[in-house]
Amino acid sequence: MRQSRFDASLTGMRTTLNIEDDALLAARLHAQRERVSLGEAVSQLLRRGAAQPSAADPTQPPLRGRFALLPQRDEVITTQHVRELMEREGL
Repeated sequence: MRQSRFDASLTGMRTTLNIEDDALLAARLHAQRERVSLGEAVSQLLRRGAAQPSAADPTQPPLRGRFALLPQRDEVITTQHVRELMEREGL
């Protein structure tokens, strides 16, 4: 996919980004719809994307509250399983 190059002024800092054409078009449409500058539109879209949890990150297990969920297993984990594992690990 072809990339477009443009300069955007972001909070007083000027930077150059290489953005693919489809992303640039989406940002321009967002800027027109929201009646903001292209730089502000890019900032808004980046902030929105950064606030979303990444479902595509396999290294981060899903959370329930502050605890990570383990993959589903075909067996029930009992205290005996835990004790055997602790013995094996030297805990």
